[in-house]
Amino acid sequence: MRKFLVVLDDTRECLNAMRFAAMRARNTGGGVEIISIIPPDEFNHWIGVGEVMRAEARERIEAHFNVFAKWMRDRQKVDPTLVIREGAAVDQILAHIRESPEIGVLVLGAGSGKAGPGPLVTALTKQAGTLPVPITIVPGELSKEQLEQIT
Repeated sequence: MRKFLVVLDDTRECLNAMRFAAMRARNTGGGVEIISIIPPDEFNHWIGVGEVMRAEARERIEAHFNVFAKWMRDRQKVDPTLVIREGAAVDQILAHIRESPEIGVLVLGAGSGKAGPGPLVTALTKQAGTLPVPITIVPGELSKEQLEQIT
């Protein structure tokens, strides 16, 4: 089964990427894998404090995942999986894609503000020609209705 890999982060545009991935998976018989990356600089503290912060980051990610997963199961009939990795986001996303042959498409949400589409979109599109899967970039300003029409 082909899976849509979507990044779970704290950006607003992440929501549209999640919706798009779930709707496409439902309409194409695919699956959804959600990846969240814990940056390495979050744990530059004493060992004990770093471990507590790592556990809290994982709990926060799992709580966010559970919200999206419930919506995907209830509304889209898609049962997503969660992958949590630690390190530099772009490196970890690329490594996961290369390690997971079932990933068929990377779905990213693009910001619409003056800051541009976001650091992940910018970095990964620069490498688009060498990626083993296509990238779908979902504009953060699309409405639910527009997403339904294009999926």
